[in-house]
Amino acid sequence: MEPPTLRKAGSKQEEAFGVQPRRVADLGTVPSLRRSNSSLRKVRRSQNLFGNSEKQESLSSWIPENIKKKECMYFVESSKLSDAGKVVCECGYTRQQHLEEATRPHTWQGKDWDPKKHVQEMPTDAFGDIVFTGLGQKVGKYVRLSQDTPPSVIYHLMTQYWGLDVPNLLISVTGGAKDFNMKPRLKSVFRRGLVKVAQTTGAWIITGGSHTGVMKQVGEAVRDFTLSSSHNEGEVVTVGVATWGTVHNREDLIHPSGGFPAEYVMDEEGQGHLTCLDSNHSHFILVDDGTHGRYGVEIPLRTRLEKFISEQTKERGGVAIKIPIVCVVLEGGPGTLHTIYNAITNGTPCVVVEGSGRVADVIAQVAGLPISEVTISRIQQKLSVFFQEVFETLTESRIAEWTKKIQDIVRRRQLLTIFREGKDGQQDVDVAILQALLKASRSHDHFGHENWDHQLKLAVAWNRVDIARSEIFTDERQWKPSELHPMMTAALISNKPEFVKLFLENGVRLKEFVTWDTLLYLYQNLDPSCLFHSKLQKVLAEEPERPVCTPPAPRVQMHHVAQVLRELLGDFTQPLYPRPRTGDRPRLLLPVPNIKLNVQGVSLRSLYKRSPGHVAFTMDPVRDLLIWAIIQNRRELAEIIWAQSQDCIAAALACSKILKELSKEEEDTDSLEEMLALADEYEHRAIGVFTECHRKDEDRAQKLLTRVSEAWGKTTCLQLALEAKDMKFVSHGGVQAFLTKVWWGQLCVDNGLWRVIVCMLAFPLLYTGLISFRERRLQAGPGLPRVRAFFNAPVVIFHLNILSYFAFLCLFAYVLMVDFQPTPSCCEYLIYFWLFSLVCEELRQLFYDPDEFGLMKMALLYFSDFWNKLDIGAILLFIAGLTCRLIPALLYPGRIILSLDFIMFCLRLMHIFTISKTLGPKIIIVKRMMKDVFFFLFLLAVWVVSFGVAKQAILIHNESRVDWIFRGVVYQSYLTIFGQMPAYIDGVNFSLDQCSPNGTDPYKPKCPESDAVRHEPAFPEWLTVILLCLYLLFTNILLLNLLIAMFNYTFQQVQEHTDQIWKFQRHDLIEEYQGRPPAPPPFILLSHLHLFIKRVVLKIPARRRKQLKSKLEKNEEAALLSWEIYLKESYLQNQQYQQKQRPEQKIQDIGNKVSTMVDLLEMESLKRSGSMEQRLASLEEQEFLFSGRSKSHGEPRWAVTLHLPAAQVAQTSRALHWVMKALRDGGFGSEEGIPAPAPQKASEGQDLEPDGRQEEEDVGDTHHVNARHLLYPNSHVTRFPVPNEKVPWETAFLIYDPPFYTDDRKDRGLVDPVGNALEPLSGISYNAVDGPIDRRSFHGVYVVQDGLPLNPMGRTGLRGRGSLGCFGPNHTLQPVITRWRRNQDGAICRKSIKKMLEVLVVKHSLSEHWALPGGSREPGEILPRKLKQVLRREFWSSFQNLLTQGTEVYRGYVDDPRNTDNAWIETVAISIHFSDQSDMDLKRLNSHLHACDPGMSVRWQVVDRRIPLYANHKTILQKVATLYGAFY
Repeated sequence: MEPPTLRKAGSKQEEAFGVQPRRVADLGTVPSLRRSNSSLRKVRRSQNLFGNSEKQESLSSWIPENIKKKECMYFVESSKLSDAGKVVCECGYTRQQHLEEATRPHTWQGKDWDPKKHVQEMPTDAFGDIVFTGLGQKVGKYVRLSQDTPPSVIYHLMTQYWGLDVPNLLISVTGGAKDFNMKPRLKSVFRRGLVKVAQTTGAWIITGGSHTGVMKQVGEAVRDFTLSSSHNEGEVVTVGVATWGTVHNREDLIHPSGGFPAEYVMDEEGQGHLTCLDSNHSHFILVDDGTHGRYGVEIPLRTRLEKFISEQTKERGGVAIKIPIVCVVLEGGPGTLHTIYNAITNGTPCVVVEGSGRVADVIAQVAGLPISEVTISRIQQKLSVFFQEVFETLTESRIAEWTKKIQDIVRRRQLLTIFREGKDGQQDVDVAILQALLKASRSHDHFGHENWDHQLKLAVAWNRVDIARSEIFTDERQWKPSELHPMMTAALISNKPEFVKLFLENGVRLKEFVTWDTLLYLYQNLDPSCLFHSKLQKVLAEEPERPVCTPPAPRVQMHHVAQVLRELLGDFTQPLYPRPRTGDRPRLLLPVPNIKLNVQGVSLRSLYKRSPGHVAFTMDPVRDLLIWAIIQNRRELAEIIWAQSQDCIAAALACSKILKELSKEEEDTDSLEEMLALADEYEHRAIGVFTECHRKDEDRAQKLLTRVSEAWGKTTCLQLALEAKDMKFVSHGGVQAFLTKVWWGQLCVDNGLWRVIVCMLAFPLLYTGLISFRERRLQAGPGLPRVRAFFNAPVVIFHLNILSYFAFLCLFAYVLMVDFQPTPSCCEYLIYFWLFSLVCEELRQLFYDPDEFGLMKMALLYFSDFWNKLDIGAILLFIAGLTCRLIPALLYPGRIILSLDFIMFCLRLMHIFTISKTLGPKIIIVKRMMKDVFFFLFLLAVWVVSFGVAKQAILIHNESRVDWIFRGVVYQSYLTIFGQMPAYIDGVNFSLDQCSPNGTDPYKPKCPESDAVRHEPAFPEWLTVILLCLYLLFTNILLLNLLIAMFNYTFQQVQEHTDQIWKFQRHDLIEEYQGRPPAPPPFILLSHLHLFIKRVVLKIPARRRKQLKSKLEKNEEAALLSWEIYLKESYLQNQQYQQKQRPEQKIQDIGNKVSTMVDLLEMESLKRSGSMEQRLASLEEQEFLFSGRSKSHGEPRWAVTLHLPAAQVAQTSRALHWVMKALRDGGFGSEEGIPAPAPQKASEGQDLEPDGRQEEEDVGDTHHVNARHLLYPNSHVTRFPVPNEKVPWETAFLIYDPPFYTDDRKDRGLVDPVGNALEPLSGISYNAVDGPIDRRSFHGVYVVQDGLPLNPMGRTGLRGRGSLGCFGPNHTLQPVITRWRRNQDGAICRKSIKKMLEVLVVKHSLSEHWALPGGSREPGEILPRKLKQVLRREFWSSFQNLLTQGTEVYRGYVDDPRNTDNAWIETVAISIHFSDQSDMDLKRLNSHLHACDPGMSVRWQVVDRRIPLYANHKTILQKVATLYGAFY
């Protein structure tokens, strides 16, 4: 609701930011704040934004030092009283609310109250946290500050002390400050869309902050989002900028040391003419000017703050953009219109929500019309509809002002977006807001491709891939892959996988994208929170300091990354990135390009300006990018990159290995679970692709397992799976088939085991064909190769070693039990020899290094195996026993040690049984249960020791023998668990014969406490019995059953995965015997001797194990990888198909289809109702125009009131035509004067969204536009508003009263006199040459009225000469210097078949636009001043000759913002074109180009319609392009 009297344009009481009528309220009548209980208050005050008291103390000290409030220092009684009838000061506060010094006699006594003098700043006393009582525990932030506070200080407070992230977008919501009604569906769409765009783009929403009008709508939208969203979606930052003096209950916010938190009560019933803060805003900036009850104080500061924020640059992922700003308009009055006008004038895009009411609907109704149809009468008609309550009070000048502003708003269609619910394909406000920003960006003039780059930067910053697809990646713009590389890097660093996918779809190739510089830059911008980053920092901390003479290099280098990756992948891999050699260093980034687009610091564009011969060093760029994504645990990003990989199985297994290793060090539980889940996912992917390969070709699939992958550190898929402990992959049927194939060597796998054993015992049977071989040559060949192939098979070697080991154990047992003589016998010497062969084999395994890992690595691998440790222990124990055995005095201890050693050798048999599918899993279960028993013993020891000590202390007095103490405390207590009860514990079987009374008998325990006279026990039998029962209850029943339950759980757990575990561990045994010499111990010594001679004496290098690791030829490897990629695509397609076939996905798809159908039906209904409403509005408009026409002819006003149902619209239209025809026939007006029915085109035009690609001036908008801008440039003068139809002097405009303005210029000798007095101007001769000044116009003789010339193009809204030098025409010269654009070969470049021009342009450092090197001239001079500033003096005369030879392309009036009613600019444009690049004049021109002023720049620029020139210069340039048939 607007106040009865509309405010003037210059008034500060505007509704733009939630302004209400100026009223004075009484603060004394404000009810006191209701306090909650003390305990709740303490809890709340313990909550603070920064999480610790140090930051709170920092805030409490920083704010008073940097942020001030305002206080009235001089009480002057006002003629107005407060609402409670109290006397108030001119500032609005009562006497009691002033400082004491303000009410004392003052030096200003008797003077009028002046806010500039009588209001002073002092440290603020209201800041901190704010909690709205009764509305939950949500904590906001607030601060009271002076209206003169610099925006930079506020921004620093918000980002540094309030902890807000720098926004990607600034949304300024403006409109009606009072409550208004919106359609429920429109309200829902607006709320959902506004919060969505803020949440998805990381925007700040700025409003007026009060609980009324549009601010309340925004707050409720945020509230609905908060209630329906999860914690992971983040908080919507909503900043309320309100006036401190209009906030109700603001005294509760005053805390001199800061409120942490301050409790605020929303009391809407008692607020009077003040307003309450909205509880759904997160931050409040309360602007103070020292007054009370005056609205609109915050508007200037809010404007400055928004402008400051929009000028800041946010850098993310190496791409920096200026923070864009958009204005969203709902409802509103005159203040809102002024805000929209200022926003459009400053280039800020506006989104107007149609259907919200008043100003928003007026603009929406005329936005689709040509400017020529946006007339005073039409605006008057719209105002009568949407401002019915105040329409009668509107003056003619106010309507003209509104018309002018609306015309200027509509003229800038590229900045104006009308959101029409259900129309133009718009469904959400968020899409409309983002489209408006892109449309505005698209309309801005930029050099080259910078415009599109800027739009893409915005889309990436907002993370709105839907906007990028629909608005940027269109047929209008064809992107080169290299142009997308900087944005690709930004999307990767910012973790925006949808954009990465979009860029890949639009031609980006990872092999071209990933280079050394790019990869280094990515690692330098790792997420600081990821574990890999901390590991990399540790490596850097261990790096030695670089010498001073060494050139500097980036801190993180790729060999540092390789070092950490090798720790994760394992030492069995080679470093992925080489360490740079001495004197060599990675290439640095190339220089930053000349033209930046709001980019500060590092420019990503420079990363991709490469020399033509540059080749990326990495072998597999996809691998590098995949590793970078995996180490940061970025699931979606890694998924997209993995789909591009070649060696996909190895890549998936390597990812699984890296993630599992990182999870071991990850402390955060959630991240740990995510890593393990992602590792499991990649293991399944490897299984899926390998399954596809195995189905197609088993042999090729097995080659993939053993192929040496150069990209992954010269390792194999099988080795990666084993190191990552990917049991599911290793237990895959294809892998197991390969292991079985290796196990059987060259034998067929279908040979029965009994055949193998028979041939082992009687090898001549090999010649009979009992054993079949895989190769035909062995099957049908001579006998010796068959024997060699048979005994080299791992299965044969294994069984020979089993037989040998059993023989060794039998011989060992025989010696220990039967033949252990003081002097070793032959059998014992044979055992020594046998053991020596075992030792030699263990040494061979320790030093055998076919992969060249090094001795340390092989030692670590050797001792990491439990069975190897057992072997070493058994051998060392045997050596110890043998040493004792050879010493006669220690013969018996030696036999004991050897007996124990026999147990260890027997345990070694368990490893042999792992090959058995039956016994192997059971051994695994036994190993797991041994761990359970180990932990169970801790629990059991507690009960055993506690009961044993208590029993011993009760029964026995002062037992001093340690062995009997141990027996009584531990041994007897332990045996009691198994049923062996102490005989004397209850006194029934008490006998002194079974014990020693004094403990002197070493073979008897000491007697318990007893009566020496009666020979009866003296201890409390009842107590010992109770203790025994409790002990047996807990140990026998509770603990033993617990152990059984643990065993059962372990058994069940292992049993589920027994097959996988057994298949996984089976590999180790197969690999061991695959590389073992064929002869069993002790005959293996012959093999060792043969090996020693080959390696040490003859120095023959070792052969690689071909079956477990194979190096393929390049052609064969390329074909194999291509085949793998093909099957990977098949796997991915199957996965997508299965995903679609899932019941949950089908239900979701059906739900989406139903929702789409419902939305389409609702939109169709809205379109029909909207079309009906537009037709009715058209009829009402015709009625209004007709009634106005009748009234102008002095005839009685025909009132046609339509109250018709929608079904009668057509009939009403025909009736209206009949009425108009009757009036015309009756002589009420001429044929031309009758308004025609609204054409269908106009009706349709109201439904169309203003197209940002339209020209700024519509067809038919022939009047000068720039010369009528309301604010005159470089001044505070405001023009009188002149609508289009009132521009011609011939058109009557009775209320036209423009101000007079003449600038007092420094060069007074060259300009006409200052002032509006006619006497000094009487000597000027118009329409003639007046001395050195030519006052003739190119458009003929102009009218001179009242001694002043009149602008031949019509009214401008300002009298005087403004900032121009002369009254009448001010002549300028614009030389247009062009040449053909040529490529490196000298050929002329073309675009759309037409040749391309380059034009010489200049720019001043203070200007945003480039310009032609022309302008005004000194009297008597030929060359313009601007041209002289960029051209050396010695070339001036030569250039004058070029001007005389040039072609005139334009002569006439220039629509310039400096024009007035009495002074204007006329120009002559001369084209100087150099068609030949070898032209001597062109070469001389280039050599003499020199900017004398350091603030002036000069350059050759390609001619394009987007070139950032002044509008009138672009018009001239277009004419030149047309003259030469060039592209424009």
